[in-house]
Amino acid sequence: MQALLGVIFHFIGGFASGSFYIPYKQVKGWAWESYWIVGGLFSWMIVPPVAAYLTIPGFSEIIAHTDSSTLMYTYIFGLLWGIGGLTYGLGVRYLGVSLGSSIILGLTAVFGALIPSIYYQFQPTPGKDTISDLFSNTWGQMVLLGLLICIIGIILCGKAGSMKDKDLVRSGFVPDAKNEFKIGLGLTVSIISGVLSACFAFGIDAGKIMAEEANAIWKAANPGEGEFLFQNNVTYVVILWGGLTTNFIWCMILNARNRTFGDYTNSATPLVSNYIFSALAGATWFMQFFFYGMGESKLGNGPSSWILHMAFIILVANSWGLALKEWKGVSKKTITTVIAGILVIILAVLVVGYGNYLRE
Repeated sequence: MQALLGVIFHFIGGFASGSFYIPYKQVKGWAWESYWIVGGLFSWMIVPPVAAYLTIPGFSEIIAHTDSSTLMYTYIFGLLWGIGGLTYGLGVRYLGVSLGSSIILGLTAVFGALIPSIYYQFQPTPGKDTISDLFSNTWGQMVLLGLLICIIGIILCGKAGSMKDKDLVRSGFVPDAKNEFKIGLGLTVSIISGVLSACFAFGIDAGKIMAEEANAIWKAANPGEGEFLFQNNVTYVVILWGGLTTNFIWCMILNARNRTFGDYTNSATPLVSNYIFSALAGATWFMQFFFYGMGESKLGNGPSSWILHMAFIILVANSWGLALKEWKGVSKKTITTVIAGILVIILAVLVVGYGNYLRE
């Protein structure tokens, strides 16, 4: 039952992540960097401490007396994750949305799922799964099998994205960005993004002591109630400080370069709705990790949680693409390929969930 709840929570988080960009489409007359940082202020600075305040009594005290090295490593991983988010945009620019997203999220899933287990193989920590645990236990082998199946699904989604580009070329309505297709540079940037985006998972591990303290406080007040669903909310506050730092600096550079500082007060644009939709996008984005933390508390912060999170994001994002007719004008073979990729990812989720059931 715990594993099932974990899968459900991860799905909700993946749905939030796969859907957060939709409100941005309603922003009118602002440059990308303007609405991105407004939404980001809600994602990384406003909503996280509010969520922590509502769910973890005394969360600020937990952060205040956490040793500086833990805070530093948690913040640095957030900083690196923020760079991964920025290079994500470049990967999509040079490879296309479907191909770039699938490759980057696939790499993020693999690195984020396996590297912590490899690390704990050499630095044993009580309660942490090592790579040996995965290979030597039936449940771990099922998780690894799910990871392999997920990679196959990601490859299929990426293939569908490539097929879509070719179909659009034949149809004669190719976006201008297509002229920037650069496979070598795109793959290089995507690999960098995939590796650095996985740093969010490492940040959760680095700041785990804060989550454990929140969990201990909650258990003391609620004996016999099991794991605290919201324990990671305190860790997110520190990780997202790092993400805010990276994105804020870059967006300010773009505002200066593109002379778009005036967007924030431009009365010729629908300012109120722009701020509302940007805030909605930012808050929706954060909800992915709010529910990720709930799922992680049920499944553990190992390969299972991260791969489920990434898989559901890919699943939801591609499903939105179908629902919003982003695949309009492509061949039936292309549609069949992307649907096959989505179904394979669903199978991967079920296999990973079964692996956690066996572990439980």
